[in-house]
Amino acid sequence: MSLSVPPNPDRTREASLIGAPAADIRDGELLAAIDLGSNSFHLLVARYEHGGLRIIDRMRESIRLAMGLHANGSLDAEYRERALACLARFGQRLRALPHERVHAVATNAVRQLAVPQAFLLPAETALGHPIEIVSGREEARLIYLGVAHGLPETRQRRLVVDIGGGSTEFIIGKGFDALRTESVQVGCIASTLRFFADDRYTARRWQQAQAEIGVELQQFAEDYRDVGWGEAIGSSGTAKAIGSVVQANGWCEQGISAEALARLRGAILEAGHVDRLRLAGLSEERVPILAGGTAILEAVFSTFALEQMSVCETAMREGLLYDLVGRALDGDPRAGSIATLASRYGVDRAQAKRVQHAALALFDQVAAEWGLGNLERDVLGWAADIHEVGLAIAHSLHHQHGAYIIAHSDLAGFTRQGQQALAAIVRSHRRKPDRASIEALPLRLRSGVRKITALLRLAALLERARTPEPLPDLRLRIDDRNLQLDLPERWLQQHPLTRADLDQERDHIKQLDLKLQVRSLADPAADPGATTTRNR
Repeated sequence: MSLSVPPNPDRTREASLIGAPAADIRDGELLAAIDLGSNSFHLLVARYEHGGLRIIDRMRESIRLAMGLHANGSLDAEYRERALACLARFGQRLRALPHERVHAVATNAVRQLAVPQAFLLPAETALGHPIEIVSGREEARLIYLGVAHGLPETRQRRLVVDIGGGSTEFIIGKGFDALRTESVQVGCIASTLRFFADDRYTARRWQQAQAEIGVELQQFAEDYRDVGWGEAIGSSGTAKAIGSVVQANGWCEQGISAEALARLRGAILEAGHVDRLRLAGLSEERVPILAGGTAILEAVFSTFALEQMSVCETAMREGLLYDLVGRALDGDPRAGSIATLASRYGVDRAQAKRVQHAALALFDQVAAEWGLGNLERDVLGWAADIHEVGLAIAHSLHHQHGAYIIAHSDLAGFTRQGQQALAAIVRSHRRKPDRASIEALPLRLRSGVRKITALLRLAALLERARTPEPLPDLRLRIDDRNLQLDLPERWLQQHPLTRADLDQERDHIKQLDLKLQVRSLADPAADPGATTTRNR
């Protein structure tokens, strides 16, 4: 299967205010997407060639992770081990791929865990790659990206419905852009457990399912109807399974119709019990969760007054691949989210640019020795862009307000861990760093976040005057956890407040497990071996 990547006429090769672009994907490189769904785990491997993606390998295993969820947010040991064994098999296939070419995400079932890291740590070890948790709306964006690339281009808007194991995503999109995204906590496994827990199907239970699911959908249905769409599309396993059944039984020639869905409901109720549910086109694997998925889809047809729905072969795993390609070639969607957030909350762009310039100047001097790369540079740039977003609420404790805004906003392109890391950096960019917010991050992120936070703190401190006056040459050296910042003695004498702030910073930065030494130089040229970058 070959999937084309449309060219982007606005693509730029130069670094922007949010950091340098990701490294280009070379022709012939392999990319991989892993979708840890609530029902199934998927692995998709593709080769990037001639400007498109050619799928070269697929793996899918039915894990039913949502079945193993307990009310207290714990995960049944049997399902946990089944998931880890699957990821170990996926990991063997991905052993030769670098982390930056692998996009692994977990969805609703992992979102519902009381302590996600208790599962993610062994899961990442088994897979051999980081696993990110995506929010429901980010999941919806990725689903639409995959669906849009799998269908012919059109100018009309599309309604995409993706019924997963634990949640259902709804997207209205046009072209490759998602215009509306919603995620509701109803999925084929969750709804089967909720309404048909003893595997018995009755008309009364079905009516209850329709009523309760319908209430969930009404929360956004009017807004969606106001936007409108030209066609409805179902993606992922539930839609494909229902489409196969209604076509195999001659109830619908293609896709899924309202009439065919009613006949499927009748067949399920006539069977009365999962043990008697046998239909042409229905795989044995889908039998236990067909009722929950069908009940959801019928509620969707009723709420949105649908008569027909087509079924798409592509879904979130393809979206993950295109997201990888987009970040390398067309621009990172996270950059747009940061710009939107800064605009929404009226961030002082001139000051943000000054702080960012200083922060990146410091970064470029220590990145190699600290083992920091393009991703960390981007994160530092984004953090500088919105480090004052909390001022929209109040100057007092604005770093805390900003962290809350960042952590609880819908930021397209960001995973849950990514937003938490960005929020922790902003939370700790002034006053005493918040060790608790950093320690709450996955272990693999903490060291980088501490270093990025230290650089942002220094940049914000040096630009505290908020004037266009250029900074002197900034010289920063590191030796493990020791930082040495060299500044001209004359400049320090002219900026006594900055000198006092730097003296205080020596105590604050210890909370990041770092030590700061500020050295005043009578003549910056006295140390010609140092690398300098002038902030203009």
